[in-house]
Amino acid sequence: MITLTKKTGAVAIAFLLLMIPVKNNAGNISSGKSPLNAVSAANSSNATESRALVLYETLKLGSMGLTKAAFDYAFKGYEYLQKKGMLARASVLTICDFSQSSRRKRLFVIDMEDKKVLINTYVAHGKRSGSEYARKFSNSPESHMSSLGFYKTESTYYGGHGLSLKIEGLERGFNDKADARNIVIHGSDYADAAGRSFGCPAVPVSDVNDVIETIKNGSCLFIYHPTKKYLTKSKILNG
Repeated sequence: MITLTKKTGAVAIAFLLLMIPVKNNAGNISSGKSPLNAVSAANSSNATESRALVLYETLKLGSMGLTKAAFDYAFKGYEYLQKKGMLARASVLTICDFSQSSRRKRLFVIDMEDKKVLINTYVAHGKRSGSEYARKFSNSPESHMSSLGFYKTESTYYGGHGLSLKIEGLERGFNDKADARNIVIHGSDYADAAGRSFGCPAVPVSDVNDVIETIKNGSCLFIYHPTKKYLTKSKILNG
C-alpha cells in the first residue's frame, strides 16, 4: 500500500492535471452567481495554478531566473488565448520578464508541447522605461517605453535592423498601438549589454534569427512586470 503525504499527493494530482489537454468550453454558462458555478470557477483556477506549478518546477525555470509570478501570469493568459482559438502556434510561449535586470537573460522561449526551454537570452526594454530596470510603461506613440501584456506574433520582414518580426498587441489601452508605434522584435548590438531600445523587445544579433524563426506566425508573447494597474485591469488575466 502506497501512502501519499499531503505535499506529494498535491504534486501528483497537479502532474495529472498538467497532462489534461486544454479544451474550449463551448457550452452555455450562466453569469456565475450560483454556488455551483463559483465552485467550478475555483476548481478551474486551481487546475491552472497546478499545471503552471508543475511545469515551472519541471523546467527548473526558477534556477534559470524566471520569476514564478511572471510564469504564472504568462501561463494563465496563454491558456485563455488558447481556449479562445487566438493562437495559430499554441506550442510556443515566449516570456519577457521585465521584473529582472536588463543585465540578465530575461527572455524565455518555451516549448509547451515537449515541455522544454528552447531559448533563454537577453532582451532590451524601452529607454524611457528605465535604465537597468524597467519601471514605467506606455502604449503611447513616441513614448520610447515598453508596453506590457500579451501579444501575438505575426510575419517577418527585413528592415533597418535586418530580419524583424511584427507583433500584435492584444490588450486595449496597454499594447494595442504596437503596430502604430512600429514595435517589433529585431536584433541589436546593445541587447546583451544592458542597452535600451525605443520600445521594442530587441534581442542580441547573435540570437535574433533563432528567436524569430522559433516564435513567428501566431505564437504567444507576454511582457511582464508587477505593475498593479496592468495586473488588475488586464481583461486577459482577469477574464
